Amino acid sequence: MSTPYIPCLDLGSYINGSEAQRKKFSDELGKAFNDSGFVTITNHGLSQELIDKLYQNIQAAFNLPEAQKKKYEKVELAGQRGYTSPGKETAKGAKTADLKEFWQIGQEVTDGDPIKEQYPANEYLEEIVGFNQVTREIYQHLETNGKHLLRAIATYLELPIDYFDKHVHNGNSILRGIHYFPIENPDALPDDAVRAGAHEDINLITLLIGASADGLEVLTRSEEWLPIKAHHTDIVVNVGDMLQRLTNNKLKSTTHRVVNPPPELMKTSRFSVPFFLHPRRDMDLTSLESCIDAEHPKKYVDMTAGEYLDERLREIGLKK
Repeated sequence: MSTPYIPCLDLGSYINGSEAQRKKFSDELGKAFNDSGFVTITNHGLSQELIDKLYQNIQAAFNLPEAQKKKYEKVELAGQRGYTSPGKETAKGAKTADLKEFWQIGQEVTDGDPIKEQYPANEYLEEIVGFNQVTREIYQHLETNGKHLLRAIATYLELPIDYFDKHVHNGNSILRGIHYFPIENPDALPDDAVRAGAHEDINLITLLIGASADGLEVLTRSEEWLPIKAHHTDIVVNVGDMLQRLTNNKLKSTTHRVVNPPPELMKTSRFSVPFFLHPRRDMDLTSLESCIDAEHPKKYVDMTAGEYLDERLREIGLKK
């Protein structure tokens, strides 16, 4: 098995570093996205105390009785806010739904931007003191980190450093708390039932804060599944489909999955919290001219981020 290039990058060196340090970070980031498809990020400003508090609150939320969780499920919102129960989301192309339930928190516009009218209100979890505050704090941290990462990506693509800024200001980003619930009788599962089937993310980039257990695997460019060990302290970053479309596959969306643990561990829970950084719905995802040439002909039809999101939500079963 070949060893892919998986750097651990210091985000602080980009935010606070010299021009040379920022350029080095951008080059390393682009190289990794062209090799393994992901990086891990340290010095990201999230304390261990805050991360621990996040996971405590996420676990408490999913431990609520089903009837209490279901009151926060709004099917008409296509899983984009509040609670989504088991059996609702299926990986594109799969026949069996993922073995998970999740809670989603979206953008809260506070600066008078009229885009606020496009976003449904977040569901406010009443039963757990601190849940709404800590998830909002995590959302804001990861959104800020994501903006810095997109600036580094813009530099790598030889675009103006602020290319993405206007597209992600008050963007349609989502923080998702996921519970891969215990399976009491693993032998009764369909053969193709997994915690999360192989898929690519819809958005520009994804920032994932560790996980409570192993299971995440990433498909490398050499078509090998690489296990990613769970570390609460680091953030794993990968490319999503929107950035892939924009760059005409120069930066390829990372295929990943969450495999089932050994049968003896199927009765235990797994929790994870990804942040899906989305642009505003009107962002044009037409492939950049600089990423199209005779060897790399244009692969995608033109569409906006909103049109693409709607298409993908239908494909994974969350939207009719």
